Amino acid sequence: MRNRSDGGQKKRLITSLCVVAIFLGFLYVYHGSIFGSSNRGAAALEYGSRSLRKLGSSYLGGDDDADGKQDDSSIKFGQQDGEDDITPKTFPVCDDRHSELIPCLDRNLIYQMRLKLDLTLMEHYERHCPPPERRYNCLIPPPPGYKVPIKWPRSRDEVWKVNIPHTHLAHEKSDQNWMVVKGEKIAFPGGGTHFHYGADKYIASIANMLNFSNNNLNNEGRLRTVLDVGCGVASFGAYLLSSNIIAMSLAPNDVHQNQIQFALERGIPAYLGVLGTKRLPYPSRSFELAHCSRCRIDWLQRDGILLLELDRLLRPGGYFAYSSPEAYAQDEEDLRIWREMSALVGRMCWRIAAKRNQTVIWQKPLTNDCYLQREPGTQPPLCHSDDDPDAVWGVPMEACITPYTDYDHKARGSGLSPWPARLTSPPPRLADFGYSSEMFEKDTEMWHRRVDQYWSLLAPKIELDTFRNLMDMKANMGSLAAALKGKDVWVMNVVPADGPNTLKLIYDRGLIGSVHDWCEAYSTYPRTYDLLHAWTILSDVVKKGCSAEDLLLEMDRMLRPTGFIIIRDKQPVIDFIKKYLPALHWEAVATADSSSDSDQDGDEIVFIVQKKILLTSQSLRNSE
Repeated sequence: MRNRSDGGQKKRLITSLCVVAIFLGFLYVYHGSIFGSSNRGAAALEYGSRSLRKLGSSYLGGDDDADGKQDDSSIKFGQQDGEDDITPKTFPVCDDRHSELIPCLDRNLIYQMRLKLDLTLMEHYERHCPPPERRYNCLIPPPPGYKVPIKWPRSRDEVWKVNIPHTHLAHEKSDQNWMVVKGEKIAFPGGGTHFHYGADKYIASIANMLNFSNNNLNNEGRLRTVLDVGCGVASFGAYLLSSNIIAMSLAPNDVHQNQIQFALERGIPAYLGVLGTKRLPYPSRSFELAHCSRCRIDWLQRDGILLLELDRLLRPGGYFAYSSPEAYAQDEEDLRIWREMSALVGRMCWRIAAKRNQTVIWQKPLTNDCYLQREPGTQPPLCHSDDDPDAVWGVPMEACITPYTDYDHKARGSGLSPWPARLTSPPPRLADFGYSSEMFEKDTEMWHRRVDQYWSLLAPKIELDTFRNLMDMKANMGSLAAALKGKDVWVMNVVPADGPNTLKLIYDRGLIGSVHDWCEAYSTYPRTYDLLHAWTILSDVVKKGCSAEDLLLEMDRMLRPTGFIIIRDKQPVIDFIKKYLPALHWEAVATADSSSDSDQDGDEIVFIVQKKILLTSQSLRNSE
């Protein structure tokens, strides 16, 4: 009986071990099927947790219990209270299917979280950032076969198909010349829904309608900044550049796949955004011209609230060029929309500046006179005097007219110099911040010196066409971008949401940018910038209680492979970043102090890094 019992136990033990082995094998196969395909390797995708925060690898944001009042001197930089000083040897790499992840514009996240959004108001295209437990903490890989992008100016007309493997628009818009697939490349003939014969001819026709000299839309430097709403692949903005006009090309991440990604890959200024329920991240009186070519926006909805948002953004005397069937078609529905839209803009005191063929151009008044002459109770009303037209981050739009300040009313315009003089002329709105012309001029000179130093440090690593898309993550008055005028680049000037809203000074200088909170991911596709400039931005996020490691991951997401980051910060920050270079696959390029600066920031260190080119997540693992 004893021998039988022992034999039975052995059999049961063997059976149990087999079951466990099968179960573990099933888990392994299941894990692989969830996080990757057989031809690309398993994914390294994890979610933020308290244990992972010791590695600094929750995607964005600080600990829930952080009070935002910690000081660099009391704890090690970037380290939360009670956390160990642990530096990861490497960050995991996301599954290749996340190669185009935009964390705060992730529709999959919206579906999974079951957010109750009004689709008719486009809320699902607005920013909805993941909570801490759903934040990715991995490096975003490029698509398989990724190539270093074609350089500007060739990139205006062609990009590598493998970098943005989406040809849906080429087929859907084949009759409109948006884009054409040509072997390994995607070409952009310069067409659009309402400019079949090319954006250059369409732009010249708008200038002709407005009687601008030589059919040049820049109007001798008086028209410089443009907002292109529903921009498609941004060919309108691309062809404006030769006229010394810079456009903020705007479109959502919608069914027209990857429009903004194509624009940025081409080297054209662009931003992911939508006219939904929140103000666009630009201050009032930023643009001389707003443009909509068949942008499929219902301008009459909610008492004209979307047109009133454009009104907030237009400068005194600014234009709205509208190319759409409502402007020319004769069927009953289009005529009804035209009548109602004409009545609305009339009550807004806009006048028709020109109307021809498929396009109408309205002009905004120069003063408050028309507003004050309206009948009492006329809709839309003027905004309340306590409404700040420059408050934009997360601020709901309002269906009201933004009147001019007393200064602008008396000046009968914005008071700006023509381009390029306005780049270095003290902006009229300097007084809003208590800045003097002398302070402005000193800031401009200081950043010229700093940019000269940057280019000297970068010289061994770069050529004339190395850079095209640049981002200044803390732009202040935009003097870094101004110092780059002689180079064939453009700069997205970012002003932190919790600091002085100096973005209006930047737009007054004829530059572009956006407001942003660096505790969250930026509204852009991965791999869209060649150079990031981070001036004390890592120090700032830690003081707010957010994670410096998470910001490093976000910077890596935005940066193109082989791209550069210029970090200008205190020594503890630089030391902190150096620990993470292997984990991020960055290389140190140069280090220098700023003791040559004759300003209060002489104790800052300049540290330049370069991002190595990564292939797929599988190829990275193989290399390790």
